[in-house]
Amino acid sequence: MQKILSLLLVSVPLFTMGQIKYIDKANMDLSVKPADNFYQYANGGWLKNTVMPGTKTRWGSFDMLREEASQHLKILLEEATKKKDRTRPEQMSGDFYTSGMDSLQLEKLGTVPVQKDLASIDAIANINDLVALQLKLRKEGAAGGLFSAFVSQDAKDINVYRVSMGQGGTTLPDRDYYLKDDARSVAIRGALKTYISKLFTFTGVSTADAAIYADNILKAETAIAKAQLSRVEMRDPQKRYNKFTPEEFSASLTVLTVPAIFTALDIPKQDFIIVSTPTFFRALDSLLTSLPLDTWKQLAKFEVLKSAAPYLSNNFVTANFEYQKVISGQKEITPRWQRTASLIDGSIGDMLGQLYVARYFKPEAKQRMLDMVNNLQQTFASRIKSLSWMSEETKSKALIKLMAITKKIAYPDKWKEYEGVVISKDAFLQNVRNASKWSYNYNISKLGQPINRNEFNFTTPTVNASYNSIQNTITFPAGILQFPFFDFGADDAVNYGGIVAVIGHEMTHGFDDQGRQSDADGSLRDWWTKEDADKFKVLADAVTKQYDAAVVLDSLHVNGKLTLGENLADFGGLAMAYEAFKKTPQGKSNKKIDGFTPDQRFFLSWAQVWRGIALPETAANLLLTDPHSPAQYRALIPPQQMQEFYDAFGIKEGDKMWLPVEKRVHVW
Repeated sequence: MQKILSLLLVSVPLFTMGQIKYIDKANMDLSVKPADNFYQYANGGWLKNTVMPGTKTRWGSFDMLREEASQHLKILLEEATKKKDRTRPEQMSGDFYTSGMDSLQLEKLGTVPVQKDLASIDAIANINDLVALQLKLRKEGAAGGLFSAFVSQDAKDINVYRVSMGQGGTTLPDRDYYLKDDARSVAIRGALKTYISKLFTFTGVSTADAAIYADNILKAETAIAKAQLSRVEMRDPQKRYNKFTPEEFSASLTVLTVPAIFTALDIPKQDFIIVSTPTFFRALDSLLTSLPLDTWKQLAKFEVLKSAAPYLSNNFVTANFEYQKVISGQKEITPRWQRTASLIDGSIGDMLGQLYVARYFKPEAKQRMLDMVNNLQQTFASRIKSLSWMSEETKSKALIKLMAITKKIAYPDKWKEYEGVVISKDAFLQNVRNASKWSYNYNISKLGQPINRNEFNFTTPTVNASYNSIQNTITFPAGILQFPFFDFGADDAVNYGGIVAVIGHEMTHGFDDQGRQSDADGSLRDWWTKEDADKFKVLADAVTKQYDAAVVLDSLHVNGKLTLGENLADFGGLAMAYEAFKKTPQGKSNKKIDGFTPDQRFFLSWAQVWRGIALPETAANLLLTDPHSPAQYRALIPPQQMQEFYDAFGIKEGDKMWLPVEKRVHVW
């Protein structure tokens, strides 16, 4: 992220008291030399003194801001429940919150909210009707599904919305949990079986039968997992793009034919569909006829039960938490108010977002953020022009793409209205389903419509940022526009090492291993010369090797291929933020603040953004599922590519932090 921008937020972050210390020595470990372990030097005091809250699975800068945002939402929601003359956002948000907080009503209802769905599954007599019912339940927000089906832009015909279909059908976070026999995977599968059994017993199924159901469901999900592509394989946008006519795709299938799927999902007839994993659908179609109908009915019931479990009586909620804690290691369940607030933000986020913006964000901040993005765009352009490994032909196209990036800042220009969505005070699960059904219908309604390039992909309080390759857009919601990423009172070094580097990170995603395959308008089209593409791949492979060597837990390493896009974005974001910083008055000076030079404060700011701790269970899960590298390596490895980092802290050859010049990678 870029230039010092005064994003005037009303509140002070929870992790500061009074005046913010932008580089606080109390959070550092000055007994450690930066040349030995820069992460420990920058964050050692914080790491030593920070205790993981019992309701969290990881804790760091992002999480602390999310906690603050959550507290803000609680205030807004509690106020919305008490007002007499309420706006529609207040009514919907307040009544949703009331329904979620009424634990007595939820205990009284028990399994009543799901009984009708379970009975409808019992009545099914054949697999075709069962699949149709599952799709109907999914459309109504009552269950997940065996596969995904949604509307998105055609990656090679970006002015058209298409129906896209992809793999699904499993409960565990990654296919490897079904296929590996290490102790952790076996324990997690055991927890899943226990969870399945408990949910069925809550509905009146005997303990013995529930155990049989759990065995059957795990076997079915394991077979489905074997058909799925890995997360690394799914990173290839060309592999994910498979265009068919409905007739072509249906030719080799017996149950999962497109006409039947479209009828069940209320999707009008289409000329083409995009299928990310054709082999998965062929394998799933075969399983649907080879496994017993009773197994599929049991799995369909489990889909209903697990989708509803967090919103039912306490026995369901507790069982859900006990299952999740085996995967994450979380010690205490998240408070009901916080779970409910998060759910509302994710379900009717534009209703709650309007209240959040009115209270906690100043409109003029959008323009200041836009100024920073535009400034960094110019810095990135100058870096592209000076690349030694790229030809002029490819540079010209890269510059066109860079300057075509659309910026979405803080909150949407137009809020979603959730037309027809009914939210009541005494129907928690139905409120969840009503919002989900609206979201489904909203997505399907895009078919045949002009492309909406202004839609936000985050809710306003979200502490995150993103790049969308198919639209060539970057998004920075209001939630991230505060310290330690940005504060208008901070010196340039702090803001450039924080928010400006994040801006650069998101811009670089347009040119990472995935983003580089789309052109200026978002089309999945090769705009590189072969020689330049080959040179890029050599550089990307070198980045992969650096992260592959990073050890997180015991013998568990970072997956350099899975995290490649984020690692490339960190490399590019930090480098261009530093270049932009050196153009500021502070960047040109050597004036120290609290004993640190401007360059030292820049790199310390970057490191403190990534300070964090995680439970071992969560860390192990993230290595399988998260395309981001662990926080400490995000803080350490990108600066190691930059000579300016070594100069700032006097790091020399032979020091532990030293990376030989020939191993340093400079992509963007």
